[in-house]
Amino acid sequence: MNGFDFLEGRWNVHNRMLADFLDPGSGWEEFDGHTTGHLHWSGAAHVDEVVFPSKGFCGLTVRLYEPETGEWTLNWADSRTGRLEPPVRGRFDADGTGRFHGDDHYAGRAVRVRFLWSGITATTARWEQAFSVDGEETEETWVTNRVMTFTRA
Repeated sequence: MNGFDFLEGRWNVHNRMLADFLDPGSGWEEFDGHTTGHLHWSGAAHVDEVVFPSKGFCGLTVRLYEPETGEWTLNWADSRTGRLEPPVRGRFDADGTGRFHGDDHYAGRAVRVRFLWSGITATTARWEQAFSVDGEETEETWVTNRVMTFTRA
C-alpha cells in the first residue's frame, strides 16, 4: 500500500475553480497556493494543510486507509467553516489513478462527488473534483469544477 506517500512534503499548488460548481460556462478563476503533507501510521494516514494566500483561507485534508476494505477515505475541512465535509472513498487503480466518490450538497442540491488523482510522479500530481446531479448515471453529467496542479516545492 503506497497510497498518498507521493504527497508527503512541500508542494506548490496551482488552482482552477469554476465560479459556479454546477455551471461549466460560469468561468474559471485561477490562484496559487502551497501545501505541506505528512505521513502517519506507516503510511496508512496522510494529513496536509493547503494555504491559499490570495484567498485568505486554508484547508486541511485527512486521508485514512481502511485495511478491512482496501479503501481510503478523504476528509476535508477549511478555515472558512471549521466544519469537516462528508468524506469521499475509493482507491488507486493499477494505472496509478486514484478514484474517490461520495455524496454531498452544493447550493441546496444533492450532488455526487468525484475526486481523481492522476499524473503522479516524484515532482507532479493532479487532483480534480467533479459533481454530478443525476447520481452519476452518465459521464456527460459530471461537471469538473476544480483542478489543482501540484509541483514539488
